[in-house]
Amino acid sequence: MLKISLSQLSFHTGNFEGNTAKIIAAIDKAKELGSDLIIFSELATCGYPARDFLEFSDFIEQAKKSIQTIASHCINIAAIVGSPRENDLGKGKSLFNSAYFLADGQIKHITDKTLLPNYDIFDEYRYFEPNKHFEIIEYKTYKIALTICEDLWNEVDSPMYPCNPMDELIKFSPDFIVNIAASPYSKSQISERRQVLKSNAKKYKLPIFYVNHIGAQTHLIFDGGSCITDKNGSIKYELAYFKEDFKQVEVNKNTESISISGLNQNEVEERNLLQDLESALVLGIKQYFEKLGFTKAILGLSGGIDSAIVSYLACQALGKDNVWAILLPSQFSSEHSISDSLKLVENLGIKHEIIPIESTFQSFLTSLEPYYKDTPFGLAEENLQSRTRGVILMGLANKFGHILLNTSNKSELAVGYGTLYGDMCGGISVIGDLYKTEIFALCRYINREQEIIPENIITKAPSAELRPNQKDSDSLPDYEVLDAILYQYIEEQKSPSELLKLGHDKELVQKTLRMVNMNEWKRWQAPPVLRVSKKAFGPGRRVPISGKYLS
Repeated sequence: MLKISLSQLSFHTGNFEGNTAKIIAAIDKAKELGSDLIIFSELATCGYPARDFLEFSDFIEQAKKSIQTIASHCINIAAIVGSPRENDLGKGKSLFNSAYFLADGQIKHITDKTLLPNYDIFDEYRYFEPNKHFEIIEYKTYKIALTICEDLWNEVDSPMYPCNPMDELIKFSPDFIVNIAASPYSKSQISERRQVLKSNAKKYKLPIFYVNHIGAQTHLIFDGGSCITDKNGSIKYELAYFKEDFKQVEVNKNTESISISGLNQNEVEERNLLQDLESALVLGIKQYFEKLGFTKAILGLSGGIDSAIVSYLACQALGKDNVWAILLPSQFSSEHSISDSLKLVENLGIKHEIIPIESTFQSFLTSLEPYYKDTPFGLAEENLQSRTRGVILMGLANKFGHILLNTSNKSELAVGYGTLYGDMCGGISVIGDLYKTEIFALCRYINREQEIIPENIITKAPSAELRPNQKDSDSLPDYEVLDAILYQYIEEQKSPSELLKLGHDKELVQKTLRMVNMNEWKRWQAPPVLRVSKKAFGPGRRVPISGKYLS
């Protein structure tokens, strides 16, 4: 019999002392329970992704010391811990992405990652050398096939890599597979991840013990969902999503197969996509603040749906006493914008201030009057109102040590419907990876039991209110139409000809795609966007600012 513990923890990039302490505490807990083996996630010592921190020799030295410290606590227990290590082969990249097997106070075995993802938000081949040597771990009469995240993701109809690590490891007749991972959340990732694990288990006829990160690192959100899969491809137990968790099970080997006891789930529950989306965004905000050492948020409350949902999410993440809403009405603000905002403030129980911007706006106009004279009121004056709001919000954030939450949505970011140094200000973009139609759906979900976000905010026509009777539809197509084109172009990477085959209007496709490509320069100056889709604006979508494609 082998008692195995799965430890699903949130790690902080570069916080070796804190990460090591968490790992040791979990080891001590597993010891008390009589565990023989405890498993942690990928790059647990340093956090994931460490990016260019990995290029500092001192960073790698600290990772090495963390492993040595953790190993010293592995007496009467073994541990699998992810950490970077130096490549001592004399050729190739300077590092390996490794999984350490620790026992008897020592490093007993090291497995290096074979398949290094280099797409979307992943750039592991920038730093790591791929493994080319395969062997299993033998421990207490059990043979363990140890793999690292992507090493199991080549089991598809069109493989991305020329090899499959498990095809090599299966030759040693392992008893089960361990996979340690840093698999970030997206709306499709949970179902895809489950399918990958099921497919591997069925192909190799082996149970899988899978441990994933939870938490958030800047724009990336890790949802957890560590699990145990039996040899038939059934997920027998899942740890919690979006929070730390721990699970111990017993493994027994007989002449025919491995049996696992200590599981009390009948079947894996279907996920509610909107609930997961809310949980992901709340976790993203919470950990962004915690890891930067901030506690309080400020945002501009316009009376629109975007700032309303960001206010709600901030309250869930930080607590209502740590959220400060600022109403910034202008001469063009409607009465319902103020009344709807005040109703939301009351529903959420957050503090607020009303700071009219008219006098400040007029002061700017006075300074610019010699240069603006004899020109009509236009886009520059509209943007100046937004920038006036940005100046006030940043002034308050700076004075009182708050982080300004950006409230731009993905639809707006895509087509450039936002003002640099105005409504695009902020320390973190909370809903910048949600299309407007998704925001409506999420608001409906939030209001499923009671009205939290006032109904009028959801049902009224969206407007920036920068000129009389302005509506978003004056400049943009209906969001249902716009978002369908944007999704196919951005997430699915469909070309103009493919979009036309899907039935979209040719003129609208050309106009929309031109707006997307012409506004890349704005997005480069936007705050980091919490990633919840498979293709978010930011490090995972790399297109040139000055390119001419489709322009």
